[in-house]
Amino acid sequence: MALPTDDTLLLLHNPKCSKSRATLALLEEQGATFETRLYLEDPLAEDELRDLGQRLGRAPVDYTRTKQVEFAEAGLTKDSADEEILSAMAKTPILMERPVVIRGDRAAIGRPPEDVLALL
Repeated sequence: MALPTDDTLLLLHNPKCSKSRATLALLEEQGATFETRLYLEDPLAEDELRDLGQRLGRAPVDYTRTKQVEFAEAGLTKDSADEEILSAMAKTPILMERPVVIRGDRAAIGRPPEDVLALL
């Protein structure tokens, strides 16, 4: 599966996350039409995660939840190679920072949720 390349808005969402729920509500309040991908149930593949990093303009470690216990359990550090981090995120999607909104060749992390408004 590939991330959208058109003007479609896609929310990478974790319903258990308060910031993710707030971002979802914000998009709805703005009247935005968007698709939702529950990335814990439908994880991003390594190539999608690499693509996401390009859209975010960030290195993999910069959109990884490095304080998650799973990060250390995977033997990762903030100095780990990009490919190691991408592989771990693909296998353990809870490691991906959330929520993320994608539109075209850009993406934004909703921390705070208002950061995604630039994509509307």
